[in-house]
Amino acid sequence: MKRNLILFCLGLVLIFSGCFNDSRTGEDRVFSSIDDLMAKMTLEEKIGQMNLYSSFWSLTGPAPIGGDAKMKYDHLKNGQLGAVLNVHGVEDARKWQEMAVNETRLGIPLLFGYDVIHGHKTLAPIPLAESCSWNLDLMKKSAAMAAREASAMGINWTFAPMVDISRDARWGRVMEGAGEDPFLGSLIAKARVEGFQGDDLSAPHTIAATAKHFAGYGFAESGKDYNTADVGLNTLHNMILPPFKAAAESDVKTFMNSFNTLNGIPATADEFLQRDLLKEKWNYPGFIVSDWGSGAEMIAHGYAKDMDEVAELSANAGSDMDMESYAFVNHLQKAVEDGAVPMEYIDDAVKRILEVKEDLGLFEDPYKYCNEEREKTDVFSAQNRADALAMAKESIVLLKNEKNMLPLDPDKKVALIGALADDDNSPLGNWRLGSDNFTGVTLKEGMESLSTKVDFEKGPDYFSGDAMFHMHINVNEDNKKGLDEAIALARNAEKVVLVMGEHGFQSGEGRSRGNIGLPGFQQEMLSAIYAVNPNIVLVVMSGRPLDLSWADANLPAVLACWQLGTETGNAIAEVLYGKTVPSGKLTMTFPRSVSQVPIYYNYLNTGRPGPKNEVFWSHYSDMSNEPLYPFGFGLSYTSFEYGKAKITNAKGKTTSLSLEVTNTGEFDAKEIVQLYIRDLVARPARPIKELKGFEKIELKAGESKTINFTLDESNLGSFNDNGDWKTEAGDFHIMVGPNSRDLQILEFELE
Repeated sequence: MKRNLILFCLGLVLIFSGCFNDSRTGEDRVFSSIDDLMAKMTLEEKIGQMNLYSSFWSLTGPAPIGGDAKMKYDHLKNGQLGAVLNVHGVEDARKWQEMAVNETRLGIPLLFGYDVIHGHKTLAPIPLAESCSWNLDLMKKSAAMAAREASAMGINWTFAPMVDISRDARWGRVMEGAGEDPFLGSLIAKARVEGFQGDDLSAPHTIAATAKHFAGYGFAESGKDYNTADVGLNTLHNMILPPFKAAAESDVKTFMNSFNTLNGIPATADEFLQRDLLKEKWNYPGFIVSDWGSGAEMIAHGYAKDMDEVAELSANAGSDMDMESYAFVNHLQKAVEDGAVPMEYIDDAVKRILEVKEDLGLFEDPYKYCNEEREKTDVFSAQNRADALAMAKESIVLLKNEKNMLPLDPDKKVALIGALADDDNSPLGNWRLGSDNFTGVTLKEGMESLSTKVDFEKGPDYFSGDAMFHMHINVNEDNKKGLDEAIALARNAEKVVLVMGEHGFQSGEGRSRGNIGLPGFQQEMLSAIYAVNPNIVLVVMSGRPLDLSWADANLPAVLACWQLGTETGNAIAEVLYGKTVPSGKLTMTFPRSVSQVPIYYNYLNTGRPGPKNEVFWSHYSDMSNEPLYPFGFGLSYTSFEYGKAKITNAKGKTTSLSLEVTNTGEFDAKEIVQLYIRDLVARPARPIKELKGFEKIELKAGESKTINFTLDESNLGSFNDNGDWKTEAGDFHIMVGPNSRDLQILEFELE
């Protein structure tokens, strides 16, 4: 054992002996190990540890008197609750924990889960935006900041990071992930897990992390949330699973299964994924929690006939904790007693759950996350906001910059136009349950802090709706009040900064979009302003790649600014005025049209790849196959010259590639040098390009640096259909450059 559980439990006996009912004795609470504790537990209490409810009761009011809330309350009092989500704040967390510790027979403390996705009270950029920084250290620091705040408010478990790979911008939850590439996604998964959990999970400023959603959720057909996924083993092992494996190897404490079916099996009942692969092949020691109600949804899937079958199928498949389905707590005991679920599966699940509680230090101090002083000092602090600002600045991607539009001169007047420019709520993004609405720095505020030459017109509202997590955003289709004033301001300006995009609540769970252009009449407004002044810098705020084909064809400057959280306005303003040189690069491909979606860079070649001057090759007859902006793409205010790359060994078991990169422009800046490979002949066939390395470097104007990459069997192979890593001798292309499109190609033979 990591800590002395006996001393803690004896202390509880002394402290809480006056609270015991006659049926509880001190011996019930004295145990020397998790195994010893489990030996004292009844089957009902064990299943209780596998039960997770959302907060169902205001602790400042009377206890529930009926319905589901009364049932949940009774389960809490009877020791039939292992964890609670959506308890927020030290006062409530302490009261819930006191009930679990003082008023149940064994006094086992609760886990407190919460969706801490991109910050908590202080908001960092949405995760997709963060991934575009390619800065693993900053992403780790961002997760640590979120953990610091969440842990100061009573939370010890986050349902993050989401590590789903996705290639479909229609899917609203792309905003939660790291984009389309499994190599980069794996590194980001590791960084975020390490940020949340730190070096010592028992430290009070760390929280347990969750790798979700296991598995295939990002491959939902048509980009519709909760939809089915149907993929082959090659795609599963090489595209979907690597970030999950990286999270497991980083000791992530929990996994969350998914809403979707994968090849006809609901993820919550997928024995291959959960028991065979994760727990046995990967030897994963943590526990698996279902997503909200995903167990009960097996009935709607047509996979289970009733809740008895839901409980049986979930437990046998390896799902350890049931979130808000009532399946385990109400139906699992019968399944065990009838022999439908082996007792060893129950013991295995409960031990995993209790060991996470032990790792968090909850058996030593159930109230370690209930420090009122930390809640005052560690939340929304100056340091947290500085960390969020640093992350936000590196998340911005410059997509186009012609006619010296950027950076702006703070001594020259500029017209700032757009409702989103003065919006302090939408840029916070979705999935910010712990934060306060209307607390973001607006772009108007950010620009005005750096220049006195900003003239602003809001123009028409783009959206309306309540500032609630489950809000419905109303898109303004026809009310153009304010448009004339915006056009008049643009007509007389030298340059226009026009802010458009999605509302922060138009992406996220349940927010798939069939049309990924600018919502409402924004495109009409953009065209109207362009007609009077084409010198437009388009600032795009969104939670996903959008169709910006018109803007790219017509405007001189375009910035992908995503939803950057609390410090949105300050971050964008620093980039616009050149105080920060943009360095972000895309981690999702931008399509020319929604008809190209799903679109991604690491695709398999076809038998007729083209291009050809004939009909019969794989292409569209009315548009280019090429994306609008490729994976890894992003511009700078400076220019970088890539020298001729050199390979050390053209044949053998390993090779090294080196090249010199020079900052040939006038700004000190950062560049992301990217390395790709292609296995030219493989079985099964490999993609035309696969990211296998990158380095983010900082160069002063005129400075050069030599970059080195090494390749060997650890990164020249792939997973076979059994999930085993293998390499094949043969010829490879090794490619290096600033993005996945503009690459030097060298050759190497793996022996």
